[in-house]
Amino acid sequence: MIKPYDIALSDLAAGAGGTVVTLEGDPELRVRLLEFGFCPETRVRVVRRAPFGCPLEVEVGGSRFSLRAEAASSVRIRHG
Repeated sequence: MIKPYDIALSDLAAGAGGTVVTLEGDPELRVRLLEFGFCPETRVRVVRRAPFGCPLEVEVGGSRFSLRAEAASSVRIRHG
């Protein structure tokens, strides 16, 4: 269940992290994100942001990926 304090991954600053709550948006994008390891209850961290905020380098499950801001906005996390 999404709570008011759950935020989009794209809203985090570099170095911040949290736990995946749910994936939103296009079904094909959700499947792709699940394949990358963005599963509920998984820890995720923004490693760094490129200039102008896109793309983001994120770490999930010991792997690092670059995500566009629009894809990262589909990942809802519980910050902390």
